[in-house]
Amino acid sequence: MGDPEYLAAFRTVVMPIAQEFSPDVVLVSAGFDAADGHPPPLGGYKVSAKCFGYMTRQLMNVAGGALVLALEGGHDLTAICDASEACVSALLGNELEPLPEEILQQKPSTNAVHSLESVIKVQSRYWSSVRRYAPTVGYSVLEAQRHDVEEVETVTALASLSVMAEKKRQEEPMEEEPMNQ
Repeated sequence: MGDPEYLAAFRTVVMPIAQEFSPDVVLVSAGFDAADGHPPPLGGYKVSAKCFGYMTRQLMNVAGGALVLALEGGHDLTAICDASEACVSALLGNELEPLPEEILQQKPSTNAVHSLESVIKVQSRYWSSVRRYAPTVGYSVLEAQRHDVEEVETVTALASLSVMAEKKRQEEPMEEEPMNQ
């Protein structure tokens, strides 16, 4: 488990629910056990510091930016320091190092997709926002972004057609009804 899996979970479950819930403040228990650098018995995940920074930046769009990160654990000092630095940089509004192109193109693992589909199935009973993202759970970040752009373009085109049809309808002369005498 690494960046592609965490980014998929964040995009399809965490952020939609957070935005729908619309909290006043977001509290994050930042243990960084998933940070790349922890040996397998202590986590073994491969989430990069850049990814932690990216997720922090995304969370800043919730609750008007009222976001608290509480460092609560971790085992590898270098991994904790790197992840903490990326998160603090995000909180300070500093420009973040972009995620590598290969990460943006990588799809989440099959096991992660199956797990996320199960989570979405359960959570969609309570949070309607996750339904919208269910079809894209197996997408890479770039595929999901393209899908979102295409969706917006489709909605915009349909709205434009609707406005044009209404305008045409308003411009057509109205038939006069014969007056009874």
